[in-house]
Parts: sequence; C-alpha cells; structure tokens
Amino acid sequence: MLTIPGSRQTFCDGISRRNFLKIGALGGLTLADMLRLRANAGNTAPPKSAIMIILHGGPSHIDMYDLKPDAPAEIRGEFKPIPTNVPGVHISEHFPLQAKMWDKLAVIRSVIPVDQAHSDSGITTGYTDQVNKVEHHPTIGCVVSKLRGGNNGEVPPYVSLRGPGLEEPGFLGVAHRPFHPRGPAIDDLRLGQQMTMKRLEDRKQLLSRFDTLRRDVDATGSMDGMDAFNARAFDMVASGTVGKALDLSREPALSRNRYRGCEEFLLARRLVGAGVGCVTLGVEGSVWDTHHDNFNTLKRVMPKLDRAVTNLVQDLHDRGLSDNVVTIMCGEFGRTPRINREAGRDHWGTIMAVLMAGGDLKMGQMIGSTDVHADRPKDRPYHLQQVQSTLYRALGIDAATTLANQNGRPMYLLDQRDPVVELL
Repeated sequence: MLTIPGSRQTFCDGISRRNFLKIGALGGLTLADMLRLRANAGNTAPPKSAIMIILHGGPSHIDMYDLKPDAPAEIRGEFKPIPTNVPGVHISEHFPLQAKMWDKLAVIRSVIPVDQAHSDSGITTGYTDQVNKVEHHPTIGCVVSKLRGGNNGEVPPYVSLRGPGLEEPGFLGVAHRPFHPRGPAIDDLRLGQQMTMKRLEDRKQLLSRFDTLRRDVDATGSMDGMDAFNARAFDMVASGTVGKALDLSREPALSRNRYRGCEEFLLARRLVGAGVGCVTLGVEGSVWDTHHDNFNTLKRVMPKLDRAVTNLVQDLHDRGLSDNVVTIMCGEFGRTPRINREAGRDHWGTIMAVLMAGGDLKMGQMIGSTDVHADRPKDRPYHLQQVQSTLYRALGIDAATTLANQNGRPMYLLDQRDPVVELL
C-alpha cells in the first residue's frame, strides 16, 4: 500500500525517513528503507553462499555422530553405529542416508561449545549472550549482508526461515536484519491478484509526484538519494526473483514430494540458487532438548533430518552449486554422556559435533575424537569460533576483518580465527 507520510523520523545517520511505501516488511522497515540503509555496506565478498541449519535445543552428539558402542549401557544408550561409504567412519543407525553419501559430508566431533545455555548467540555470532549484552556482535548472516550486499538489488543478501527476533544485526544496525518470508512479508513480494504491472507503474509515478512536492520544501539534498532507493524497491518487487524462489509450486512435483515435511530445506536450496548470500533454518516440529525420553524422541526426528540434509546436499551437487554453497549444521552444545533417570540426556557444555558440506571444503571426513565416554575432546579440539572462521573462509571472508561498532571501535568478526585445517 501507499502510505502518506505523517511525522518525519530522523535516524543516527542524519537522513530523514518518510514511510511512503510499505513493500517488503523487514523488521519494521520498508523495503526501500532496507535498500537505503544498506547503501554504504560495500560489496567486497565473492558470490558464495551459506546455509545454516540450527538444531536449537542441543542435539545429542553421542547418539548421532559419536557413538560409543563399547561404553557401559548407561553411556552408550540404545543406538548402534553403522558404516558409511568412507572406510573407518561410522555414524548412527538412524542416519542411513547420510551414511550412503558420507563422501559429500564431514563432521568435526571435537568442537568446544561457546556456552551451555539455550541461546542462538553462540551458534550465530560465536559469542555468549553475556558478552553480547555489552558488545552486540552481529550474526554471521548479518556480516554476509554487510560485506556482500544484495545481488543487483533483486534479492536480499540474508534470509531467515526461522522467524523474526532470532538473528539480530547487533552493532551493524537494522539495515542488515534478515528478510523473514513469513506472513505479510512474502505477500509484499508479489503483485497481488488486483495489482498489475500497469497499476504498479501508476503508483511509481504517483510517488514521484509526491516527491516533487516534497522536494520544494526539503533543502537537505536527501530526496534525490531516496528516489533511487524507492525505485530499487519497486524493481525488486517487479522482478519477482525472491517471490519465485519462495513459490514451491514452481518446483517439480517429484522434488516437492522428496522434501515433504521439511520444505524449509527446499526453500533454502531455491534461495541460494537465486543468489541469496545466507539462509538460516531449523527443522520444523523437531525437539533437540531431550532431557526426557531421549531415544524415542530421536527415533522420530533423526530420520526426518537425515532425509532433509541428504536431499539438500545432493541437490546442491546435482545443480553444480556445492562448491559455491557451504552448509553447516549444529546446535548450541552437546548432551551428557550419562543417561538420566528419565531416559534423557542433559546439557553438556564441553563437547559437540558440527556437520559441514560443500564450500569447496574437503569432505568424507570424521575430524577429531572424544574420550571413551564422549564427554571431552581426545584430539584435534576446535572451538566453535574456529569452525565459524572456516565457514567465513569458505565464503571468501577473512575472520580477521574488523567492522566498526556503535562507538566506532573496530571489532574482529571472531577472536579465535584459526580454521579447521583438515577441511582446507
């Protein structure tokens, strides 16, 4: 809709914002606002993309990728390891599809978590909630937005399929919030049943007339720049690139059936194929905080995850995207080796496993090991920030890059920047 401006809003960059167009609602910003605020972001990163699969709740590493069949029953649990197509590598019996394509996957099972609290902060920024209360580090997707910018204005650089409020830009500012294709936002990317290209052009001309009137009383010089951003917002809607990527009816029926129940993974594949720089997603209906009934819960959710991950990775390979798209999957921590009285496993902040695929990294590996009870690293310990540094490297971003915070102080993307060398 077209909104006639009321009060003027002045932001810290000194530009007067007028909410003419409600197109593409991004965290309270119009699409034109997002484009305008991102103008100074630069576009230095190469055109590579990341898919981040977040298993919020803390998945059980010992039941997925680090089974201990020789441990006592109260440690090893109910699941058995099975061999993969890479000699010497074994994973859970409930991941049979991953086992068949392990040459396209790699897991670091000796990762030290950032924290053992339920929080996205460690997964998405590399820093704890406590640190971010003061330092406000941006999420990885927001960094991609800052350093990469959009794809000729046709797609947002960062899309979250998880819902608003989970991934924030911190000191980078609201211009780098992710686009959330939920609710009215997705409708804003379509013309609508009653909207034709002719009517859209009429609205564009009407906006131009309002701008002409305002220009007579606006002597700041900001109006000329705002015209360009509003034009780009119209062009993004008219081009339909994102709307088409999010329209699963355009996908062949056979493909949609393969992703039934895990459509977010199909959306992620379509979005990176359309040029989105970072997509974050979860697994709908899955519970990873298994304090109770751990094994029955995992028997239900692990096969769904297995199917989703293997479909995604295979599709990226089949489409020639695997070298340019890096996929990472993890939760915020692991789970206790010892099974509790309620047949569950509790939070475990000393070890976790992280899966990676693509990005021109070396696949077909199981990196690092843990002690006999899977409670601590035995060799090749890597901090989660080092895994994230490897992710940045696969995207062509130097983790030693500094970005100015809200006080103008240069801040490194990560403090622990040595990569996982086995993947390079």
